[in-house]
Amino acid sequence: MTTPSLDSTDRQLLEALQQDARTTVAELAQRVSLSPSPCWRRVRQLEETGVIEGYHAHLSRHKLGYGVTGFVHLQMNNHMPDVMAAFEREVVALPQVLSCHNLSGRYDYLIEAIAPDLEAFSQLVRVKIRSLPGVKEISTSFSLKELKHGGTLPVA
Repeated sequence: MTTPSLDSTDRQLLEALQQDARTTVAELAQRVSLSPSPCWRRVRQLEETGVIEGYHAHLSRHKLGYGVTGFVHLQMNNHMPDVMAAFEREVVALPQVLSCHNLSGRYDYLIEAIAPDLEAFSQLVRVKIRSLPGVKEISTSFSLKELKHGGTLPVA
């Protein structure tokens, strides 16, 4: 995988879009001292090369009724490629799962999941996650306080 060469203007554009993806091309162009057409071409190039993967709204978990955030560590009993692929396919299909990472160390996966309350989280883990292909052991921790969420990537 090659990393695209980013100049200072590209970096400024990326920082501005991370702060507010709804910024217009005219506003972006003014911030980076370009005219709108070259600014638009640069943003489009950043999208086409995959540096910009998409644009998203940041939603409030609390206001949408998700009061519990938990982290589920999973150890697999079978590391065969077909079992791992089946697990990964099914875990990404669960809407309550916000992220899932394949890890090194004692556990094979770390899942970040949300639920309205502890009972719903318990159901998610005991019924859905425990029944995923290849799961051997589960260890769950709950977030007591979120200190940082969805930070911006350093582009300097």
